[in-house]
Amino acid sequence: MPNISFGQIRYNDATGNFEARVDVHRGDHVFRYPCQMSAPREMDAEQVRFGLACQALRMSDTPNHH
Repeated sequence: MPNISFGQIRYNDATGNFEARVDVHRGDHVFRYPCQMSAPREMDAEQVRFGLACQALRMSDTPNHH
């Protein structure tokens, strides 16, 4: 499982989204993704981080080519 780190998590009132830069660390590489998640402002911070991390991991998955 790669390590995940977050930039500042902000709430965009205009779009109703949490937004953050999410870094996925795989070995010696860091892959940086701009992520957003539609959710109410009152959502638990842990759930927000989980949702943003899941999105970044989906974005970072590349199919294995044989």
